[in-house]
Amino acid sequence: MKYVLLICDDEVDAPTNEQLAADPVHTEWLADLDRRGRVSGMARLRPVESATTVRVRQGETLISDGPFAETKDFVGGVVIVDCANLDEAVAIAAGHPYAHRGCVEVRPVWE
Repeated sequence: MKYVLLICDDEVDAPTNEQLAADPVHTEWLADLDRRGRVSGMARLRPVESATTVRVRQGETLISDGPFAETKDFVGGVVIVDCANLDEAVAIAAGHPYAHRGCVEVRPVWE
């Protein structure tokens, strides 16, 4: 089954891509994903100030700058994994460094 891991943090002191590449915890997590052969795709998102939210209400398209919700933690990236079950997806999510500073939400994908 496929799961999306939503990597969430408050973006206050988010590391740069270069810092992530040099972080041994992050690189080991990526190596573990490679060993498991479970990744279908992943992407790091740009900061929330670059977001555009679109809603359609009563036939009118409403566009606003910023994230979809007022919250402290924002989705900063997504990882799509193909796992045997939820337990495996949770184990992968628990290994992500942001599980220790923000959170990683695990969501099953409709297939």
